Amino acid sequence: MQPRPSVSSRSLSSWPESSALNSREGCAFPMKDKVAPWKVLDSRYNYRDRWLALRSDTVELPNGRVLTPFHVIEQPDWVTAVAITREGKIVLVEEYRHGARQAVIELPSGIQEGSADPVDQMKRELREETGFASEEWYPLGAFFANAPRLSNRVHCFLALDARKVAEPALEDGEVIVTHEVPLPQFLEELRAGRRTFHGFQGGALWLLDAYARKTRDERLAAVLA
Repeated sequence: MQPRPSVSSRSLSSWPESSALNSREGCAFPMKDKVAPWKVLDSRYNYRDRWLALRSDTVELPNGRVLTPFHVIEQPDWVTAVAITREGKIVLVEEYRHGARQAVIELPSGIQEGSADPVDQMKRELREETGFASEEWYPLGAFFANAPRLSNRVHCFLALDARKVAEPALEDGEVIVTHEVPLPQFLEELRAGRRTFHGFQGGALWLLDAYARKTRDERLAAVLA
């Protein structure tokens, strides 16, 4: 097994998690042509609450064309985690999602609150939603949730040797069922198309694959199988 350095919340917060994914610097392939940003001529809010704000912009493209309205949804950043138990099972949550009109099984996740450190936010979400905790947290990276229309990013983490330490502490209105599924079984179901998964969380699994290939941690062997 490769040595695993301990990672503190401070080192996690300073991890350059977005540099390779969200900017031109550090890319493994050349990017010679620069893309100019759109010029915002006017901007107004049509709706705003604690969850989101709907903004309508009038923008001018580099070729002079004007688009109006161009709608953008502003939302807080999201956090999500791949939590794996000492027994090699992935911790999943099942919750009704009204947009899909069905119950969906997904990774534990949550909304970034204020200026909280993303990893601290995710630790709270994992414990509140599932009752699980971990002493081994690793940053996987970050990406835009949906760059054309959404303003926020998704911060992804890996929690190893997760264990149940308490009962879930759900908010009013939350009905969540926790599942522990052997990691090889879960990945095989995904690859075979037998499991429909939350779209943005697929990016977290892609980052997990990259992390597993880099570290060769034996506990993630199923990812590379």
